Amino acid sequence: MRTTRGSLPCFGLGMAALGRPGYINLNRDSAFGSDARTLDKMQTQADQVLDVLFRLSQKSGSIPWIDCARSYGLSEKFVGEYLKKRNIKRDEVYVSSKWGYTYVADWNVQLDPGEPHEVKDHSAYNFLKQLDETVSFLGDYVNLYQIHSATLESGVLENADVHKALSQCRKERGWAIGLSVSSPKQDEVIRRAMEIQVDGTKLFDSVQCTYNVLEQRPGPVLIEAHQSGMDIIIKEGLANGRVLQNPIIREYSRKLSCEPDQLALACILAQPFRPRVLSGAVTPDQLQSNWAAKELARKLQEDPTMLAEIMDKTKIESEKYWSERSTLAWN
Repeated sequence: MRTTRGSLPCFGLGMAALGRPGYINLNRDSAFGSDARTLDKMQTQADQVLDVLFRLSQKSGSIPWIDCARSYGLSEKFVGEYLKKRNIKRDEVYVSSKWGYTYVADWNVQLDPGEPHEVKDHSAYNFLKQLDETVSFLGDYVNLYQIHSATLESGVLENADVHKALSQCRKERGWAIGLSVSSPKQDEVIRRAMEIQVDGTKLFDSVQCTYNVLEQRPGPVLIEAHQSGMDIIIKEGLANGRVLQNPIIREYSRKLSCEPDQLALACILAQPFRPRVLSGAVTPDQLQSNWAAKELARKLQEDPTMLAEIMDKTKIESEKYWSERSTLAWN
């Protein structure tokens, strides 16, 4: 693998909300305005946020990290074109992407009731198909390729053909192999994934998990995964925007003279499983604010009592978290 574990960037930009016009994050109109979210407008906005990512990374001496997926609309296209236009060398950026879902919303923000924005297919055939698509957009820039939202129900954790294909991909391309997880059963899925081997070698190098001050159930298994050598990546650190209105987070933010987004992300970065965290920012200002969480995390690590207080007061039941998430509207 091209990038060693010790050199991995700890903070990156997720493209879920920048690669397509619609997503479930709250209050997207406040970021994009009321104008139509055309392809050109979304690509311009993505470029502006990526510019800030590269600038902030350069200032901090870290490698810019961008996380895409086949189902994040045109995220791979946007990122690939951005990197090529600016003549970014492959060792000057860290790119992760995912396969397993196909974007089918045809650049619409909202669809008729019951119509999906993305369709899951965790078959070996779809892996090979989407692998070719990812390569066509991102080429040699990819460092990490992940199963998108692996679940016990999809069968991908029991599919030997998929496992062999993923292992072969790692051997031939030098990419790390990971999985992302969702649902109240994230901990069960991670434990099962940690058991999978191909030819005596563990299959998964990393896991991308939803973990935040509200949804804390995966914490113990993430410690286990970290101790086993897995790279821990955290998504949805702001719970699609729900965390920003949390009264406990707002109270402690005032005490610490910081913004709610900074505190929420810092609480994740300060966890003992040493996570790498993705920002879901869609504007330059949002990314700059999120970035400040790194310094705040160091302060929380020096004050474990306060960190424990915040985490204890904010957590909710996992089933409640995912039930509420399921009601979020595409906007």
